[in-house]
Amino acid sequence: MIKKNIIGVIHARGGSVRIPMKNIKLLNGKPLISYMINAALGSDYIRRVIVSTDNLDIKNVALDCGAEVPFDRPKHLSTDCPSELVTKHALEFVEAEEQKIVDIVV
Repeated sequence: MIKKNIIGVIHARGGSVRIPMKNIKLLNGKPLISYMINAALGSDYIRRVIVSTDNLDIKNVALDCGAEVPFDRPKHLSTDCPSELVTKHALEFVEAEEQKIVDIVV
């Protein structure tokens, strides 16, 4: 069986309208984002876990949790925009960086 090239992209902008900085608020003593990062890192299929963020505090928490934050999310994607644009940006970044096609993005 051929192994697919699968990446995980977690969206975590700092400017949430309802709960500012919700991604790093503590839930049961851990940052909220850590639950998603740990689940993705525990997958046998996801090769890279990337957090797309525009915020340095979120970036640092994500890195501490073991995710990659290989770019700063562009300003035009740091507003309340369609999530598929954020995923597309991350996909295009990874494919350009690695010079190979990603099969699946989750």
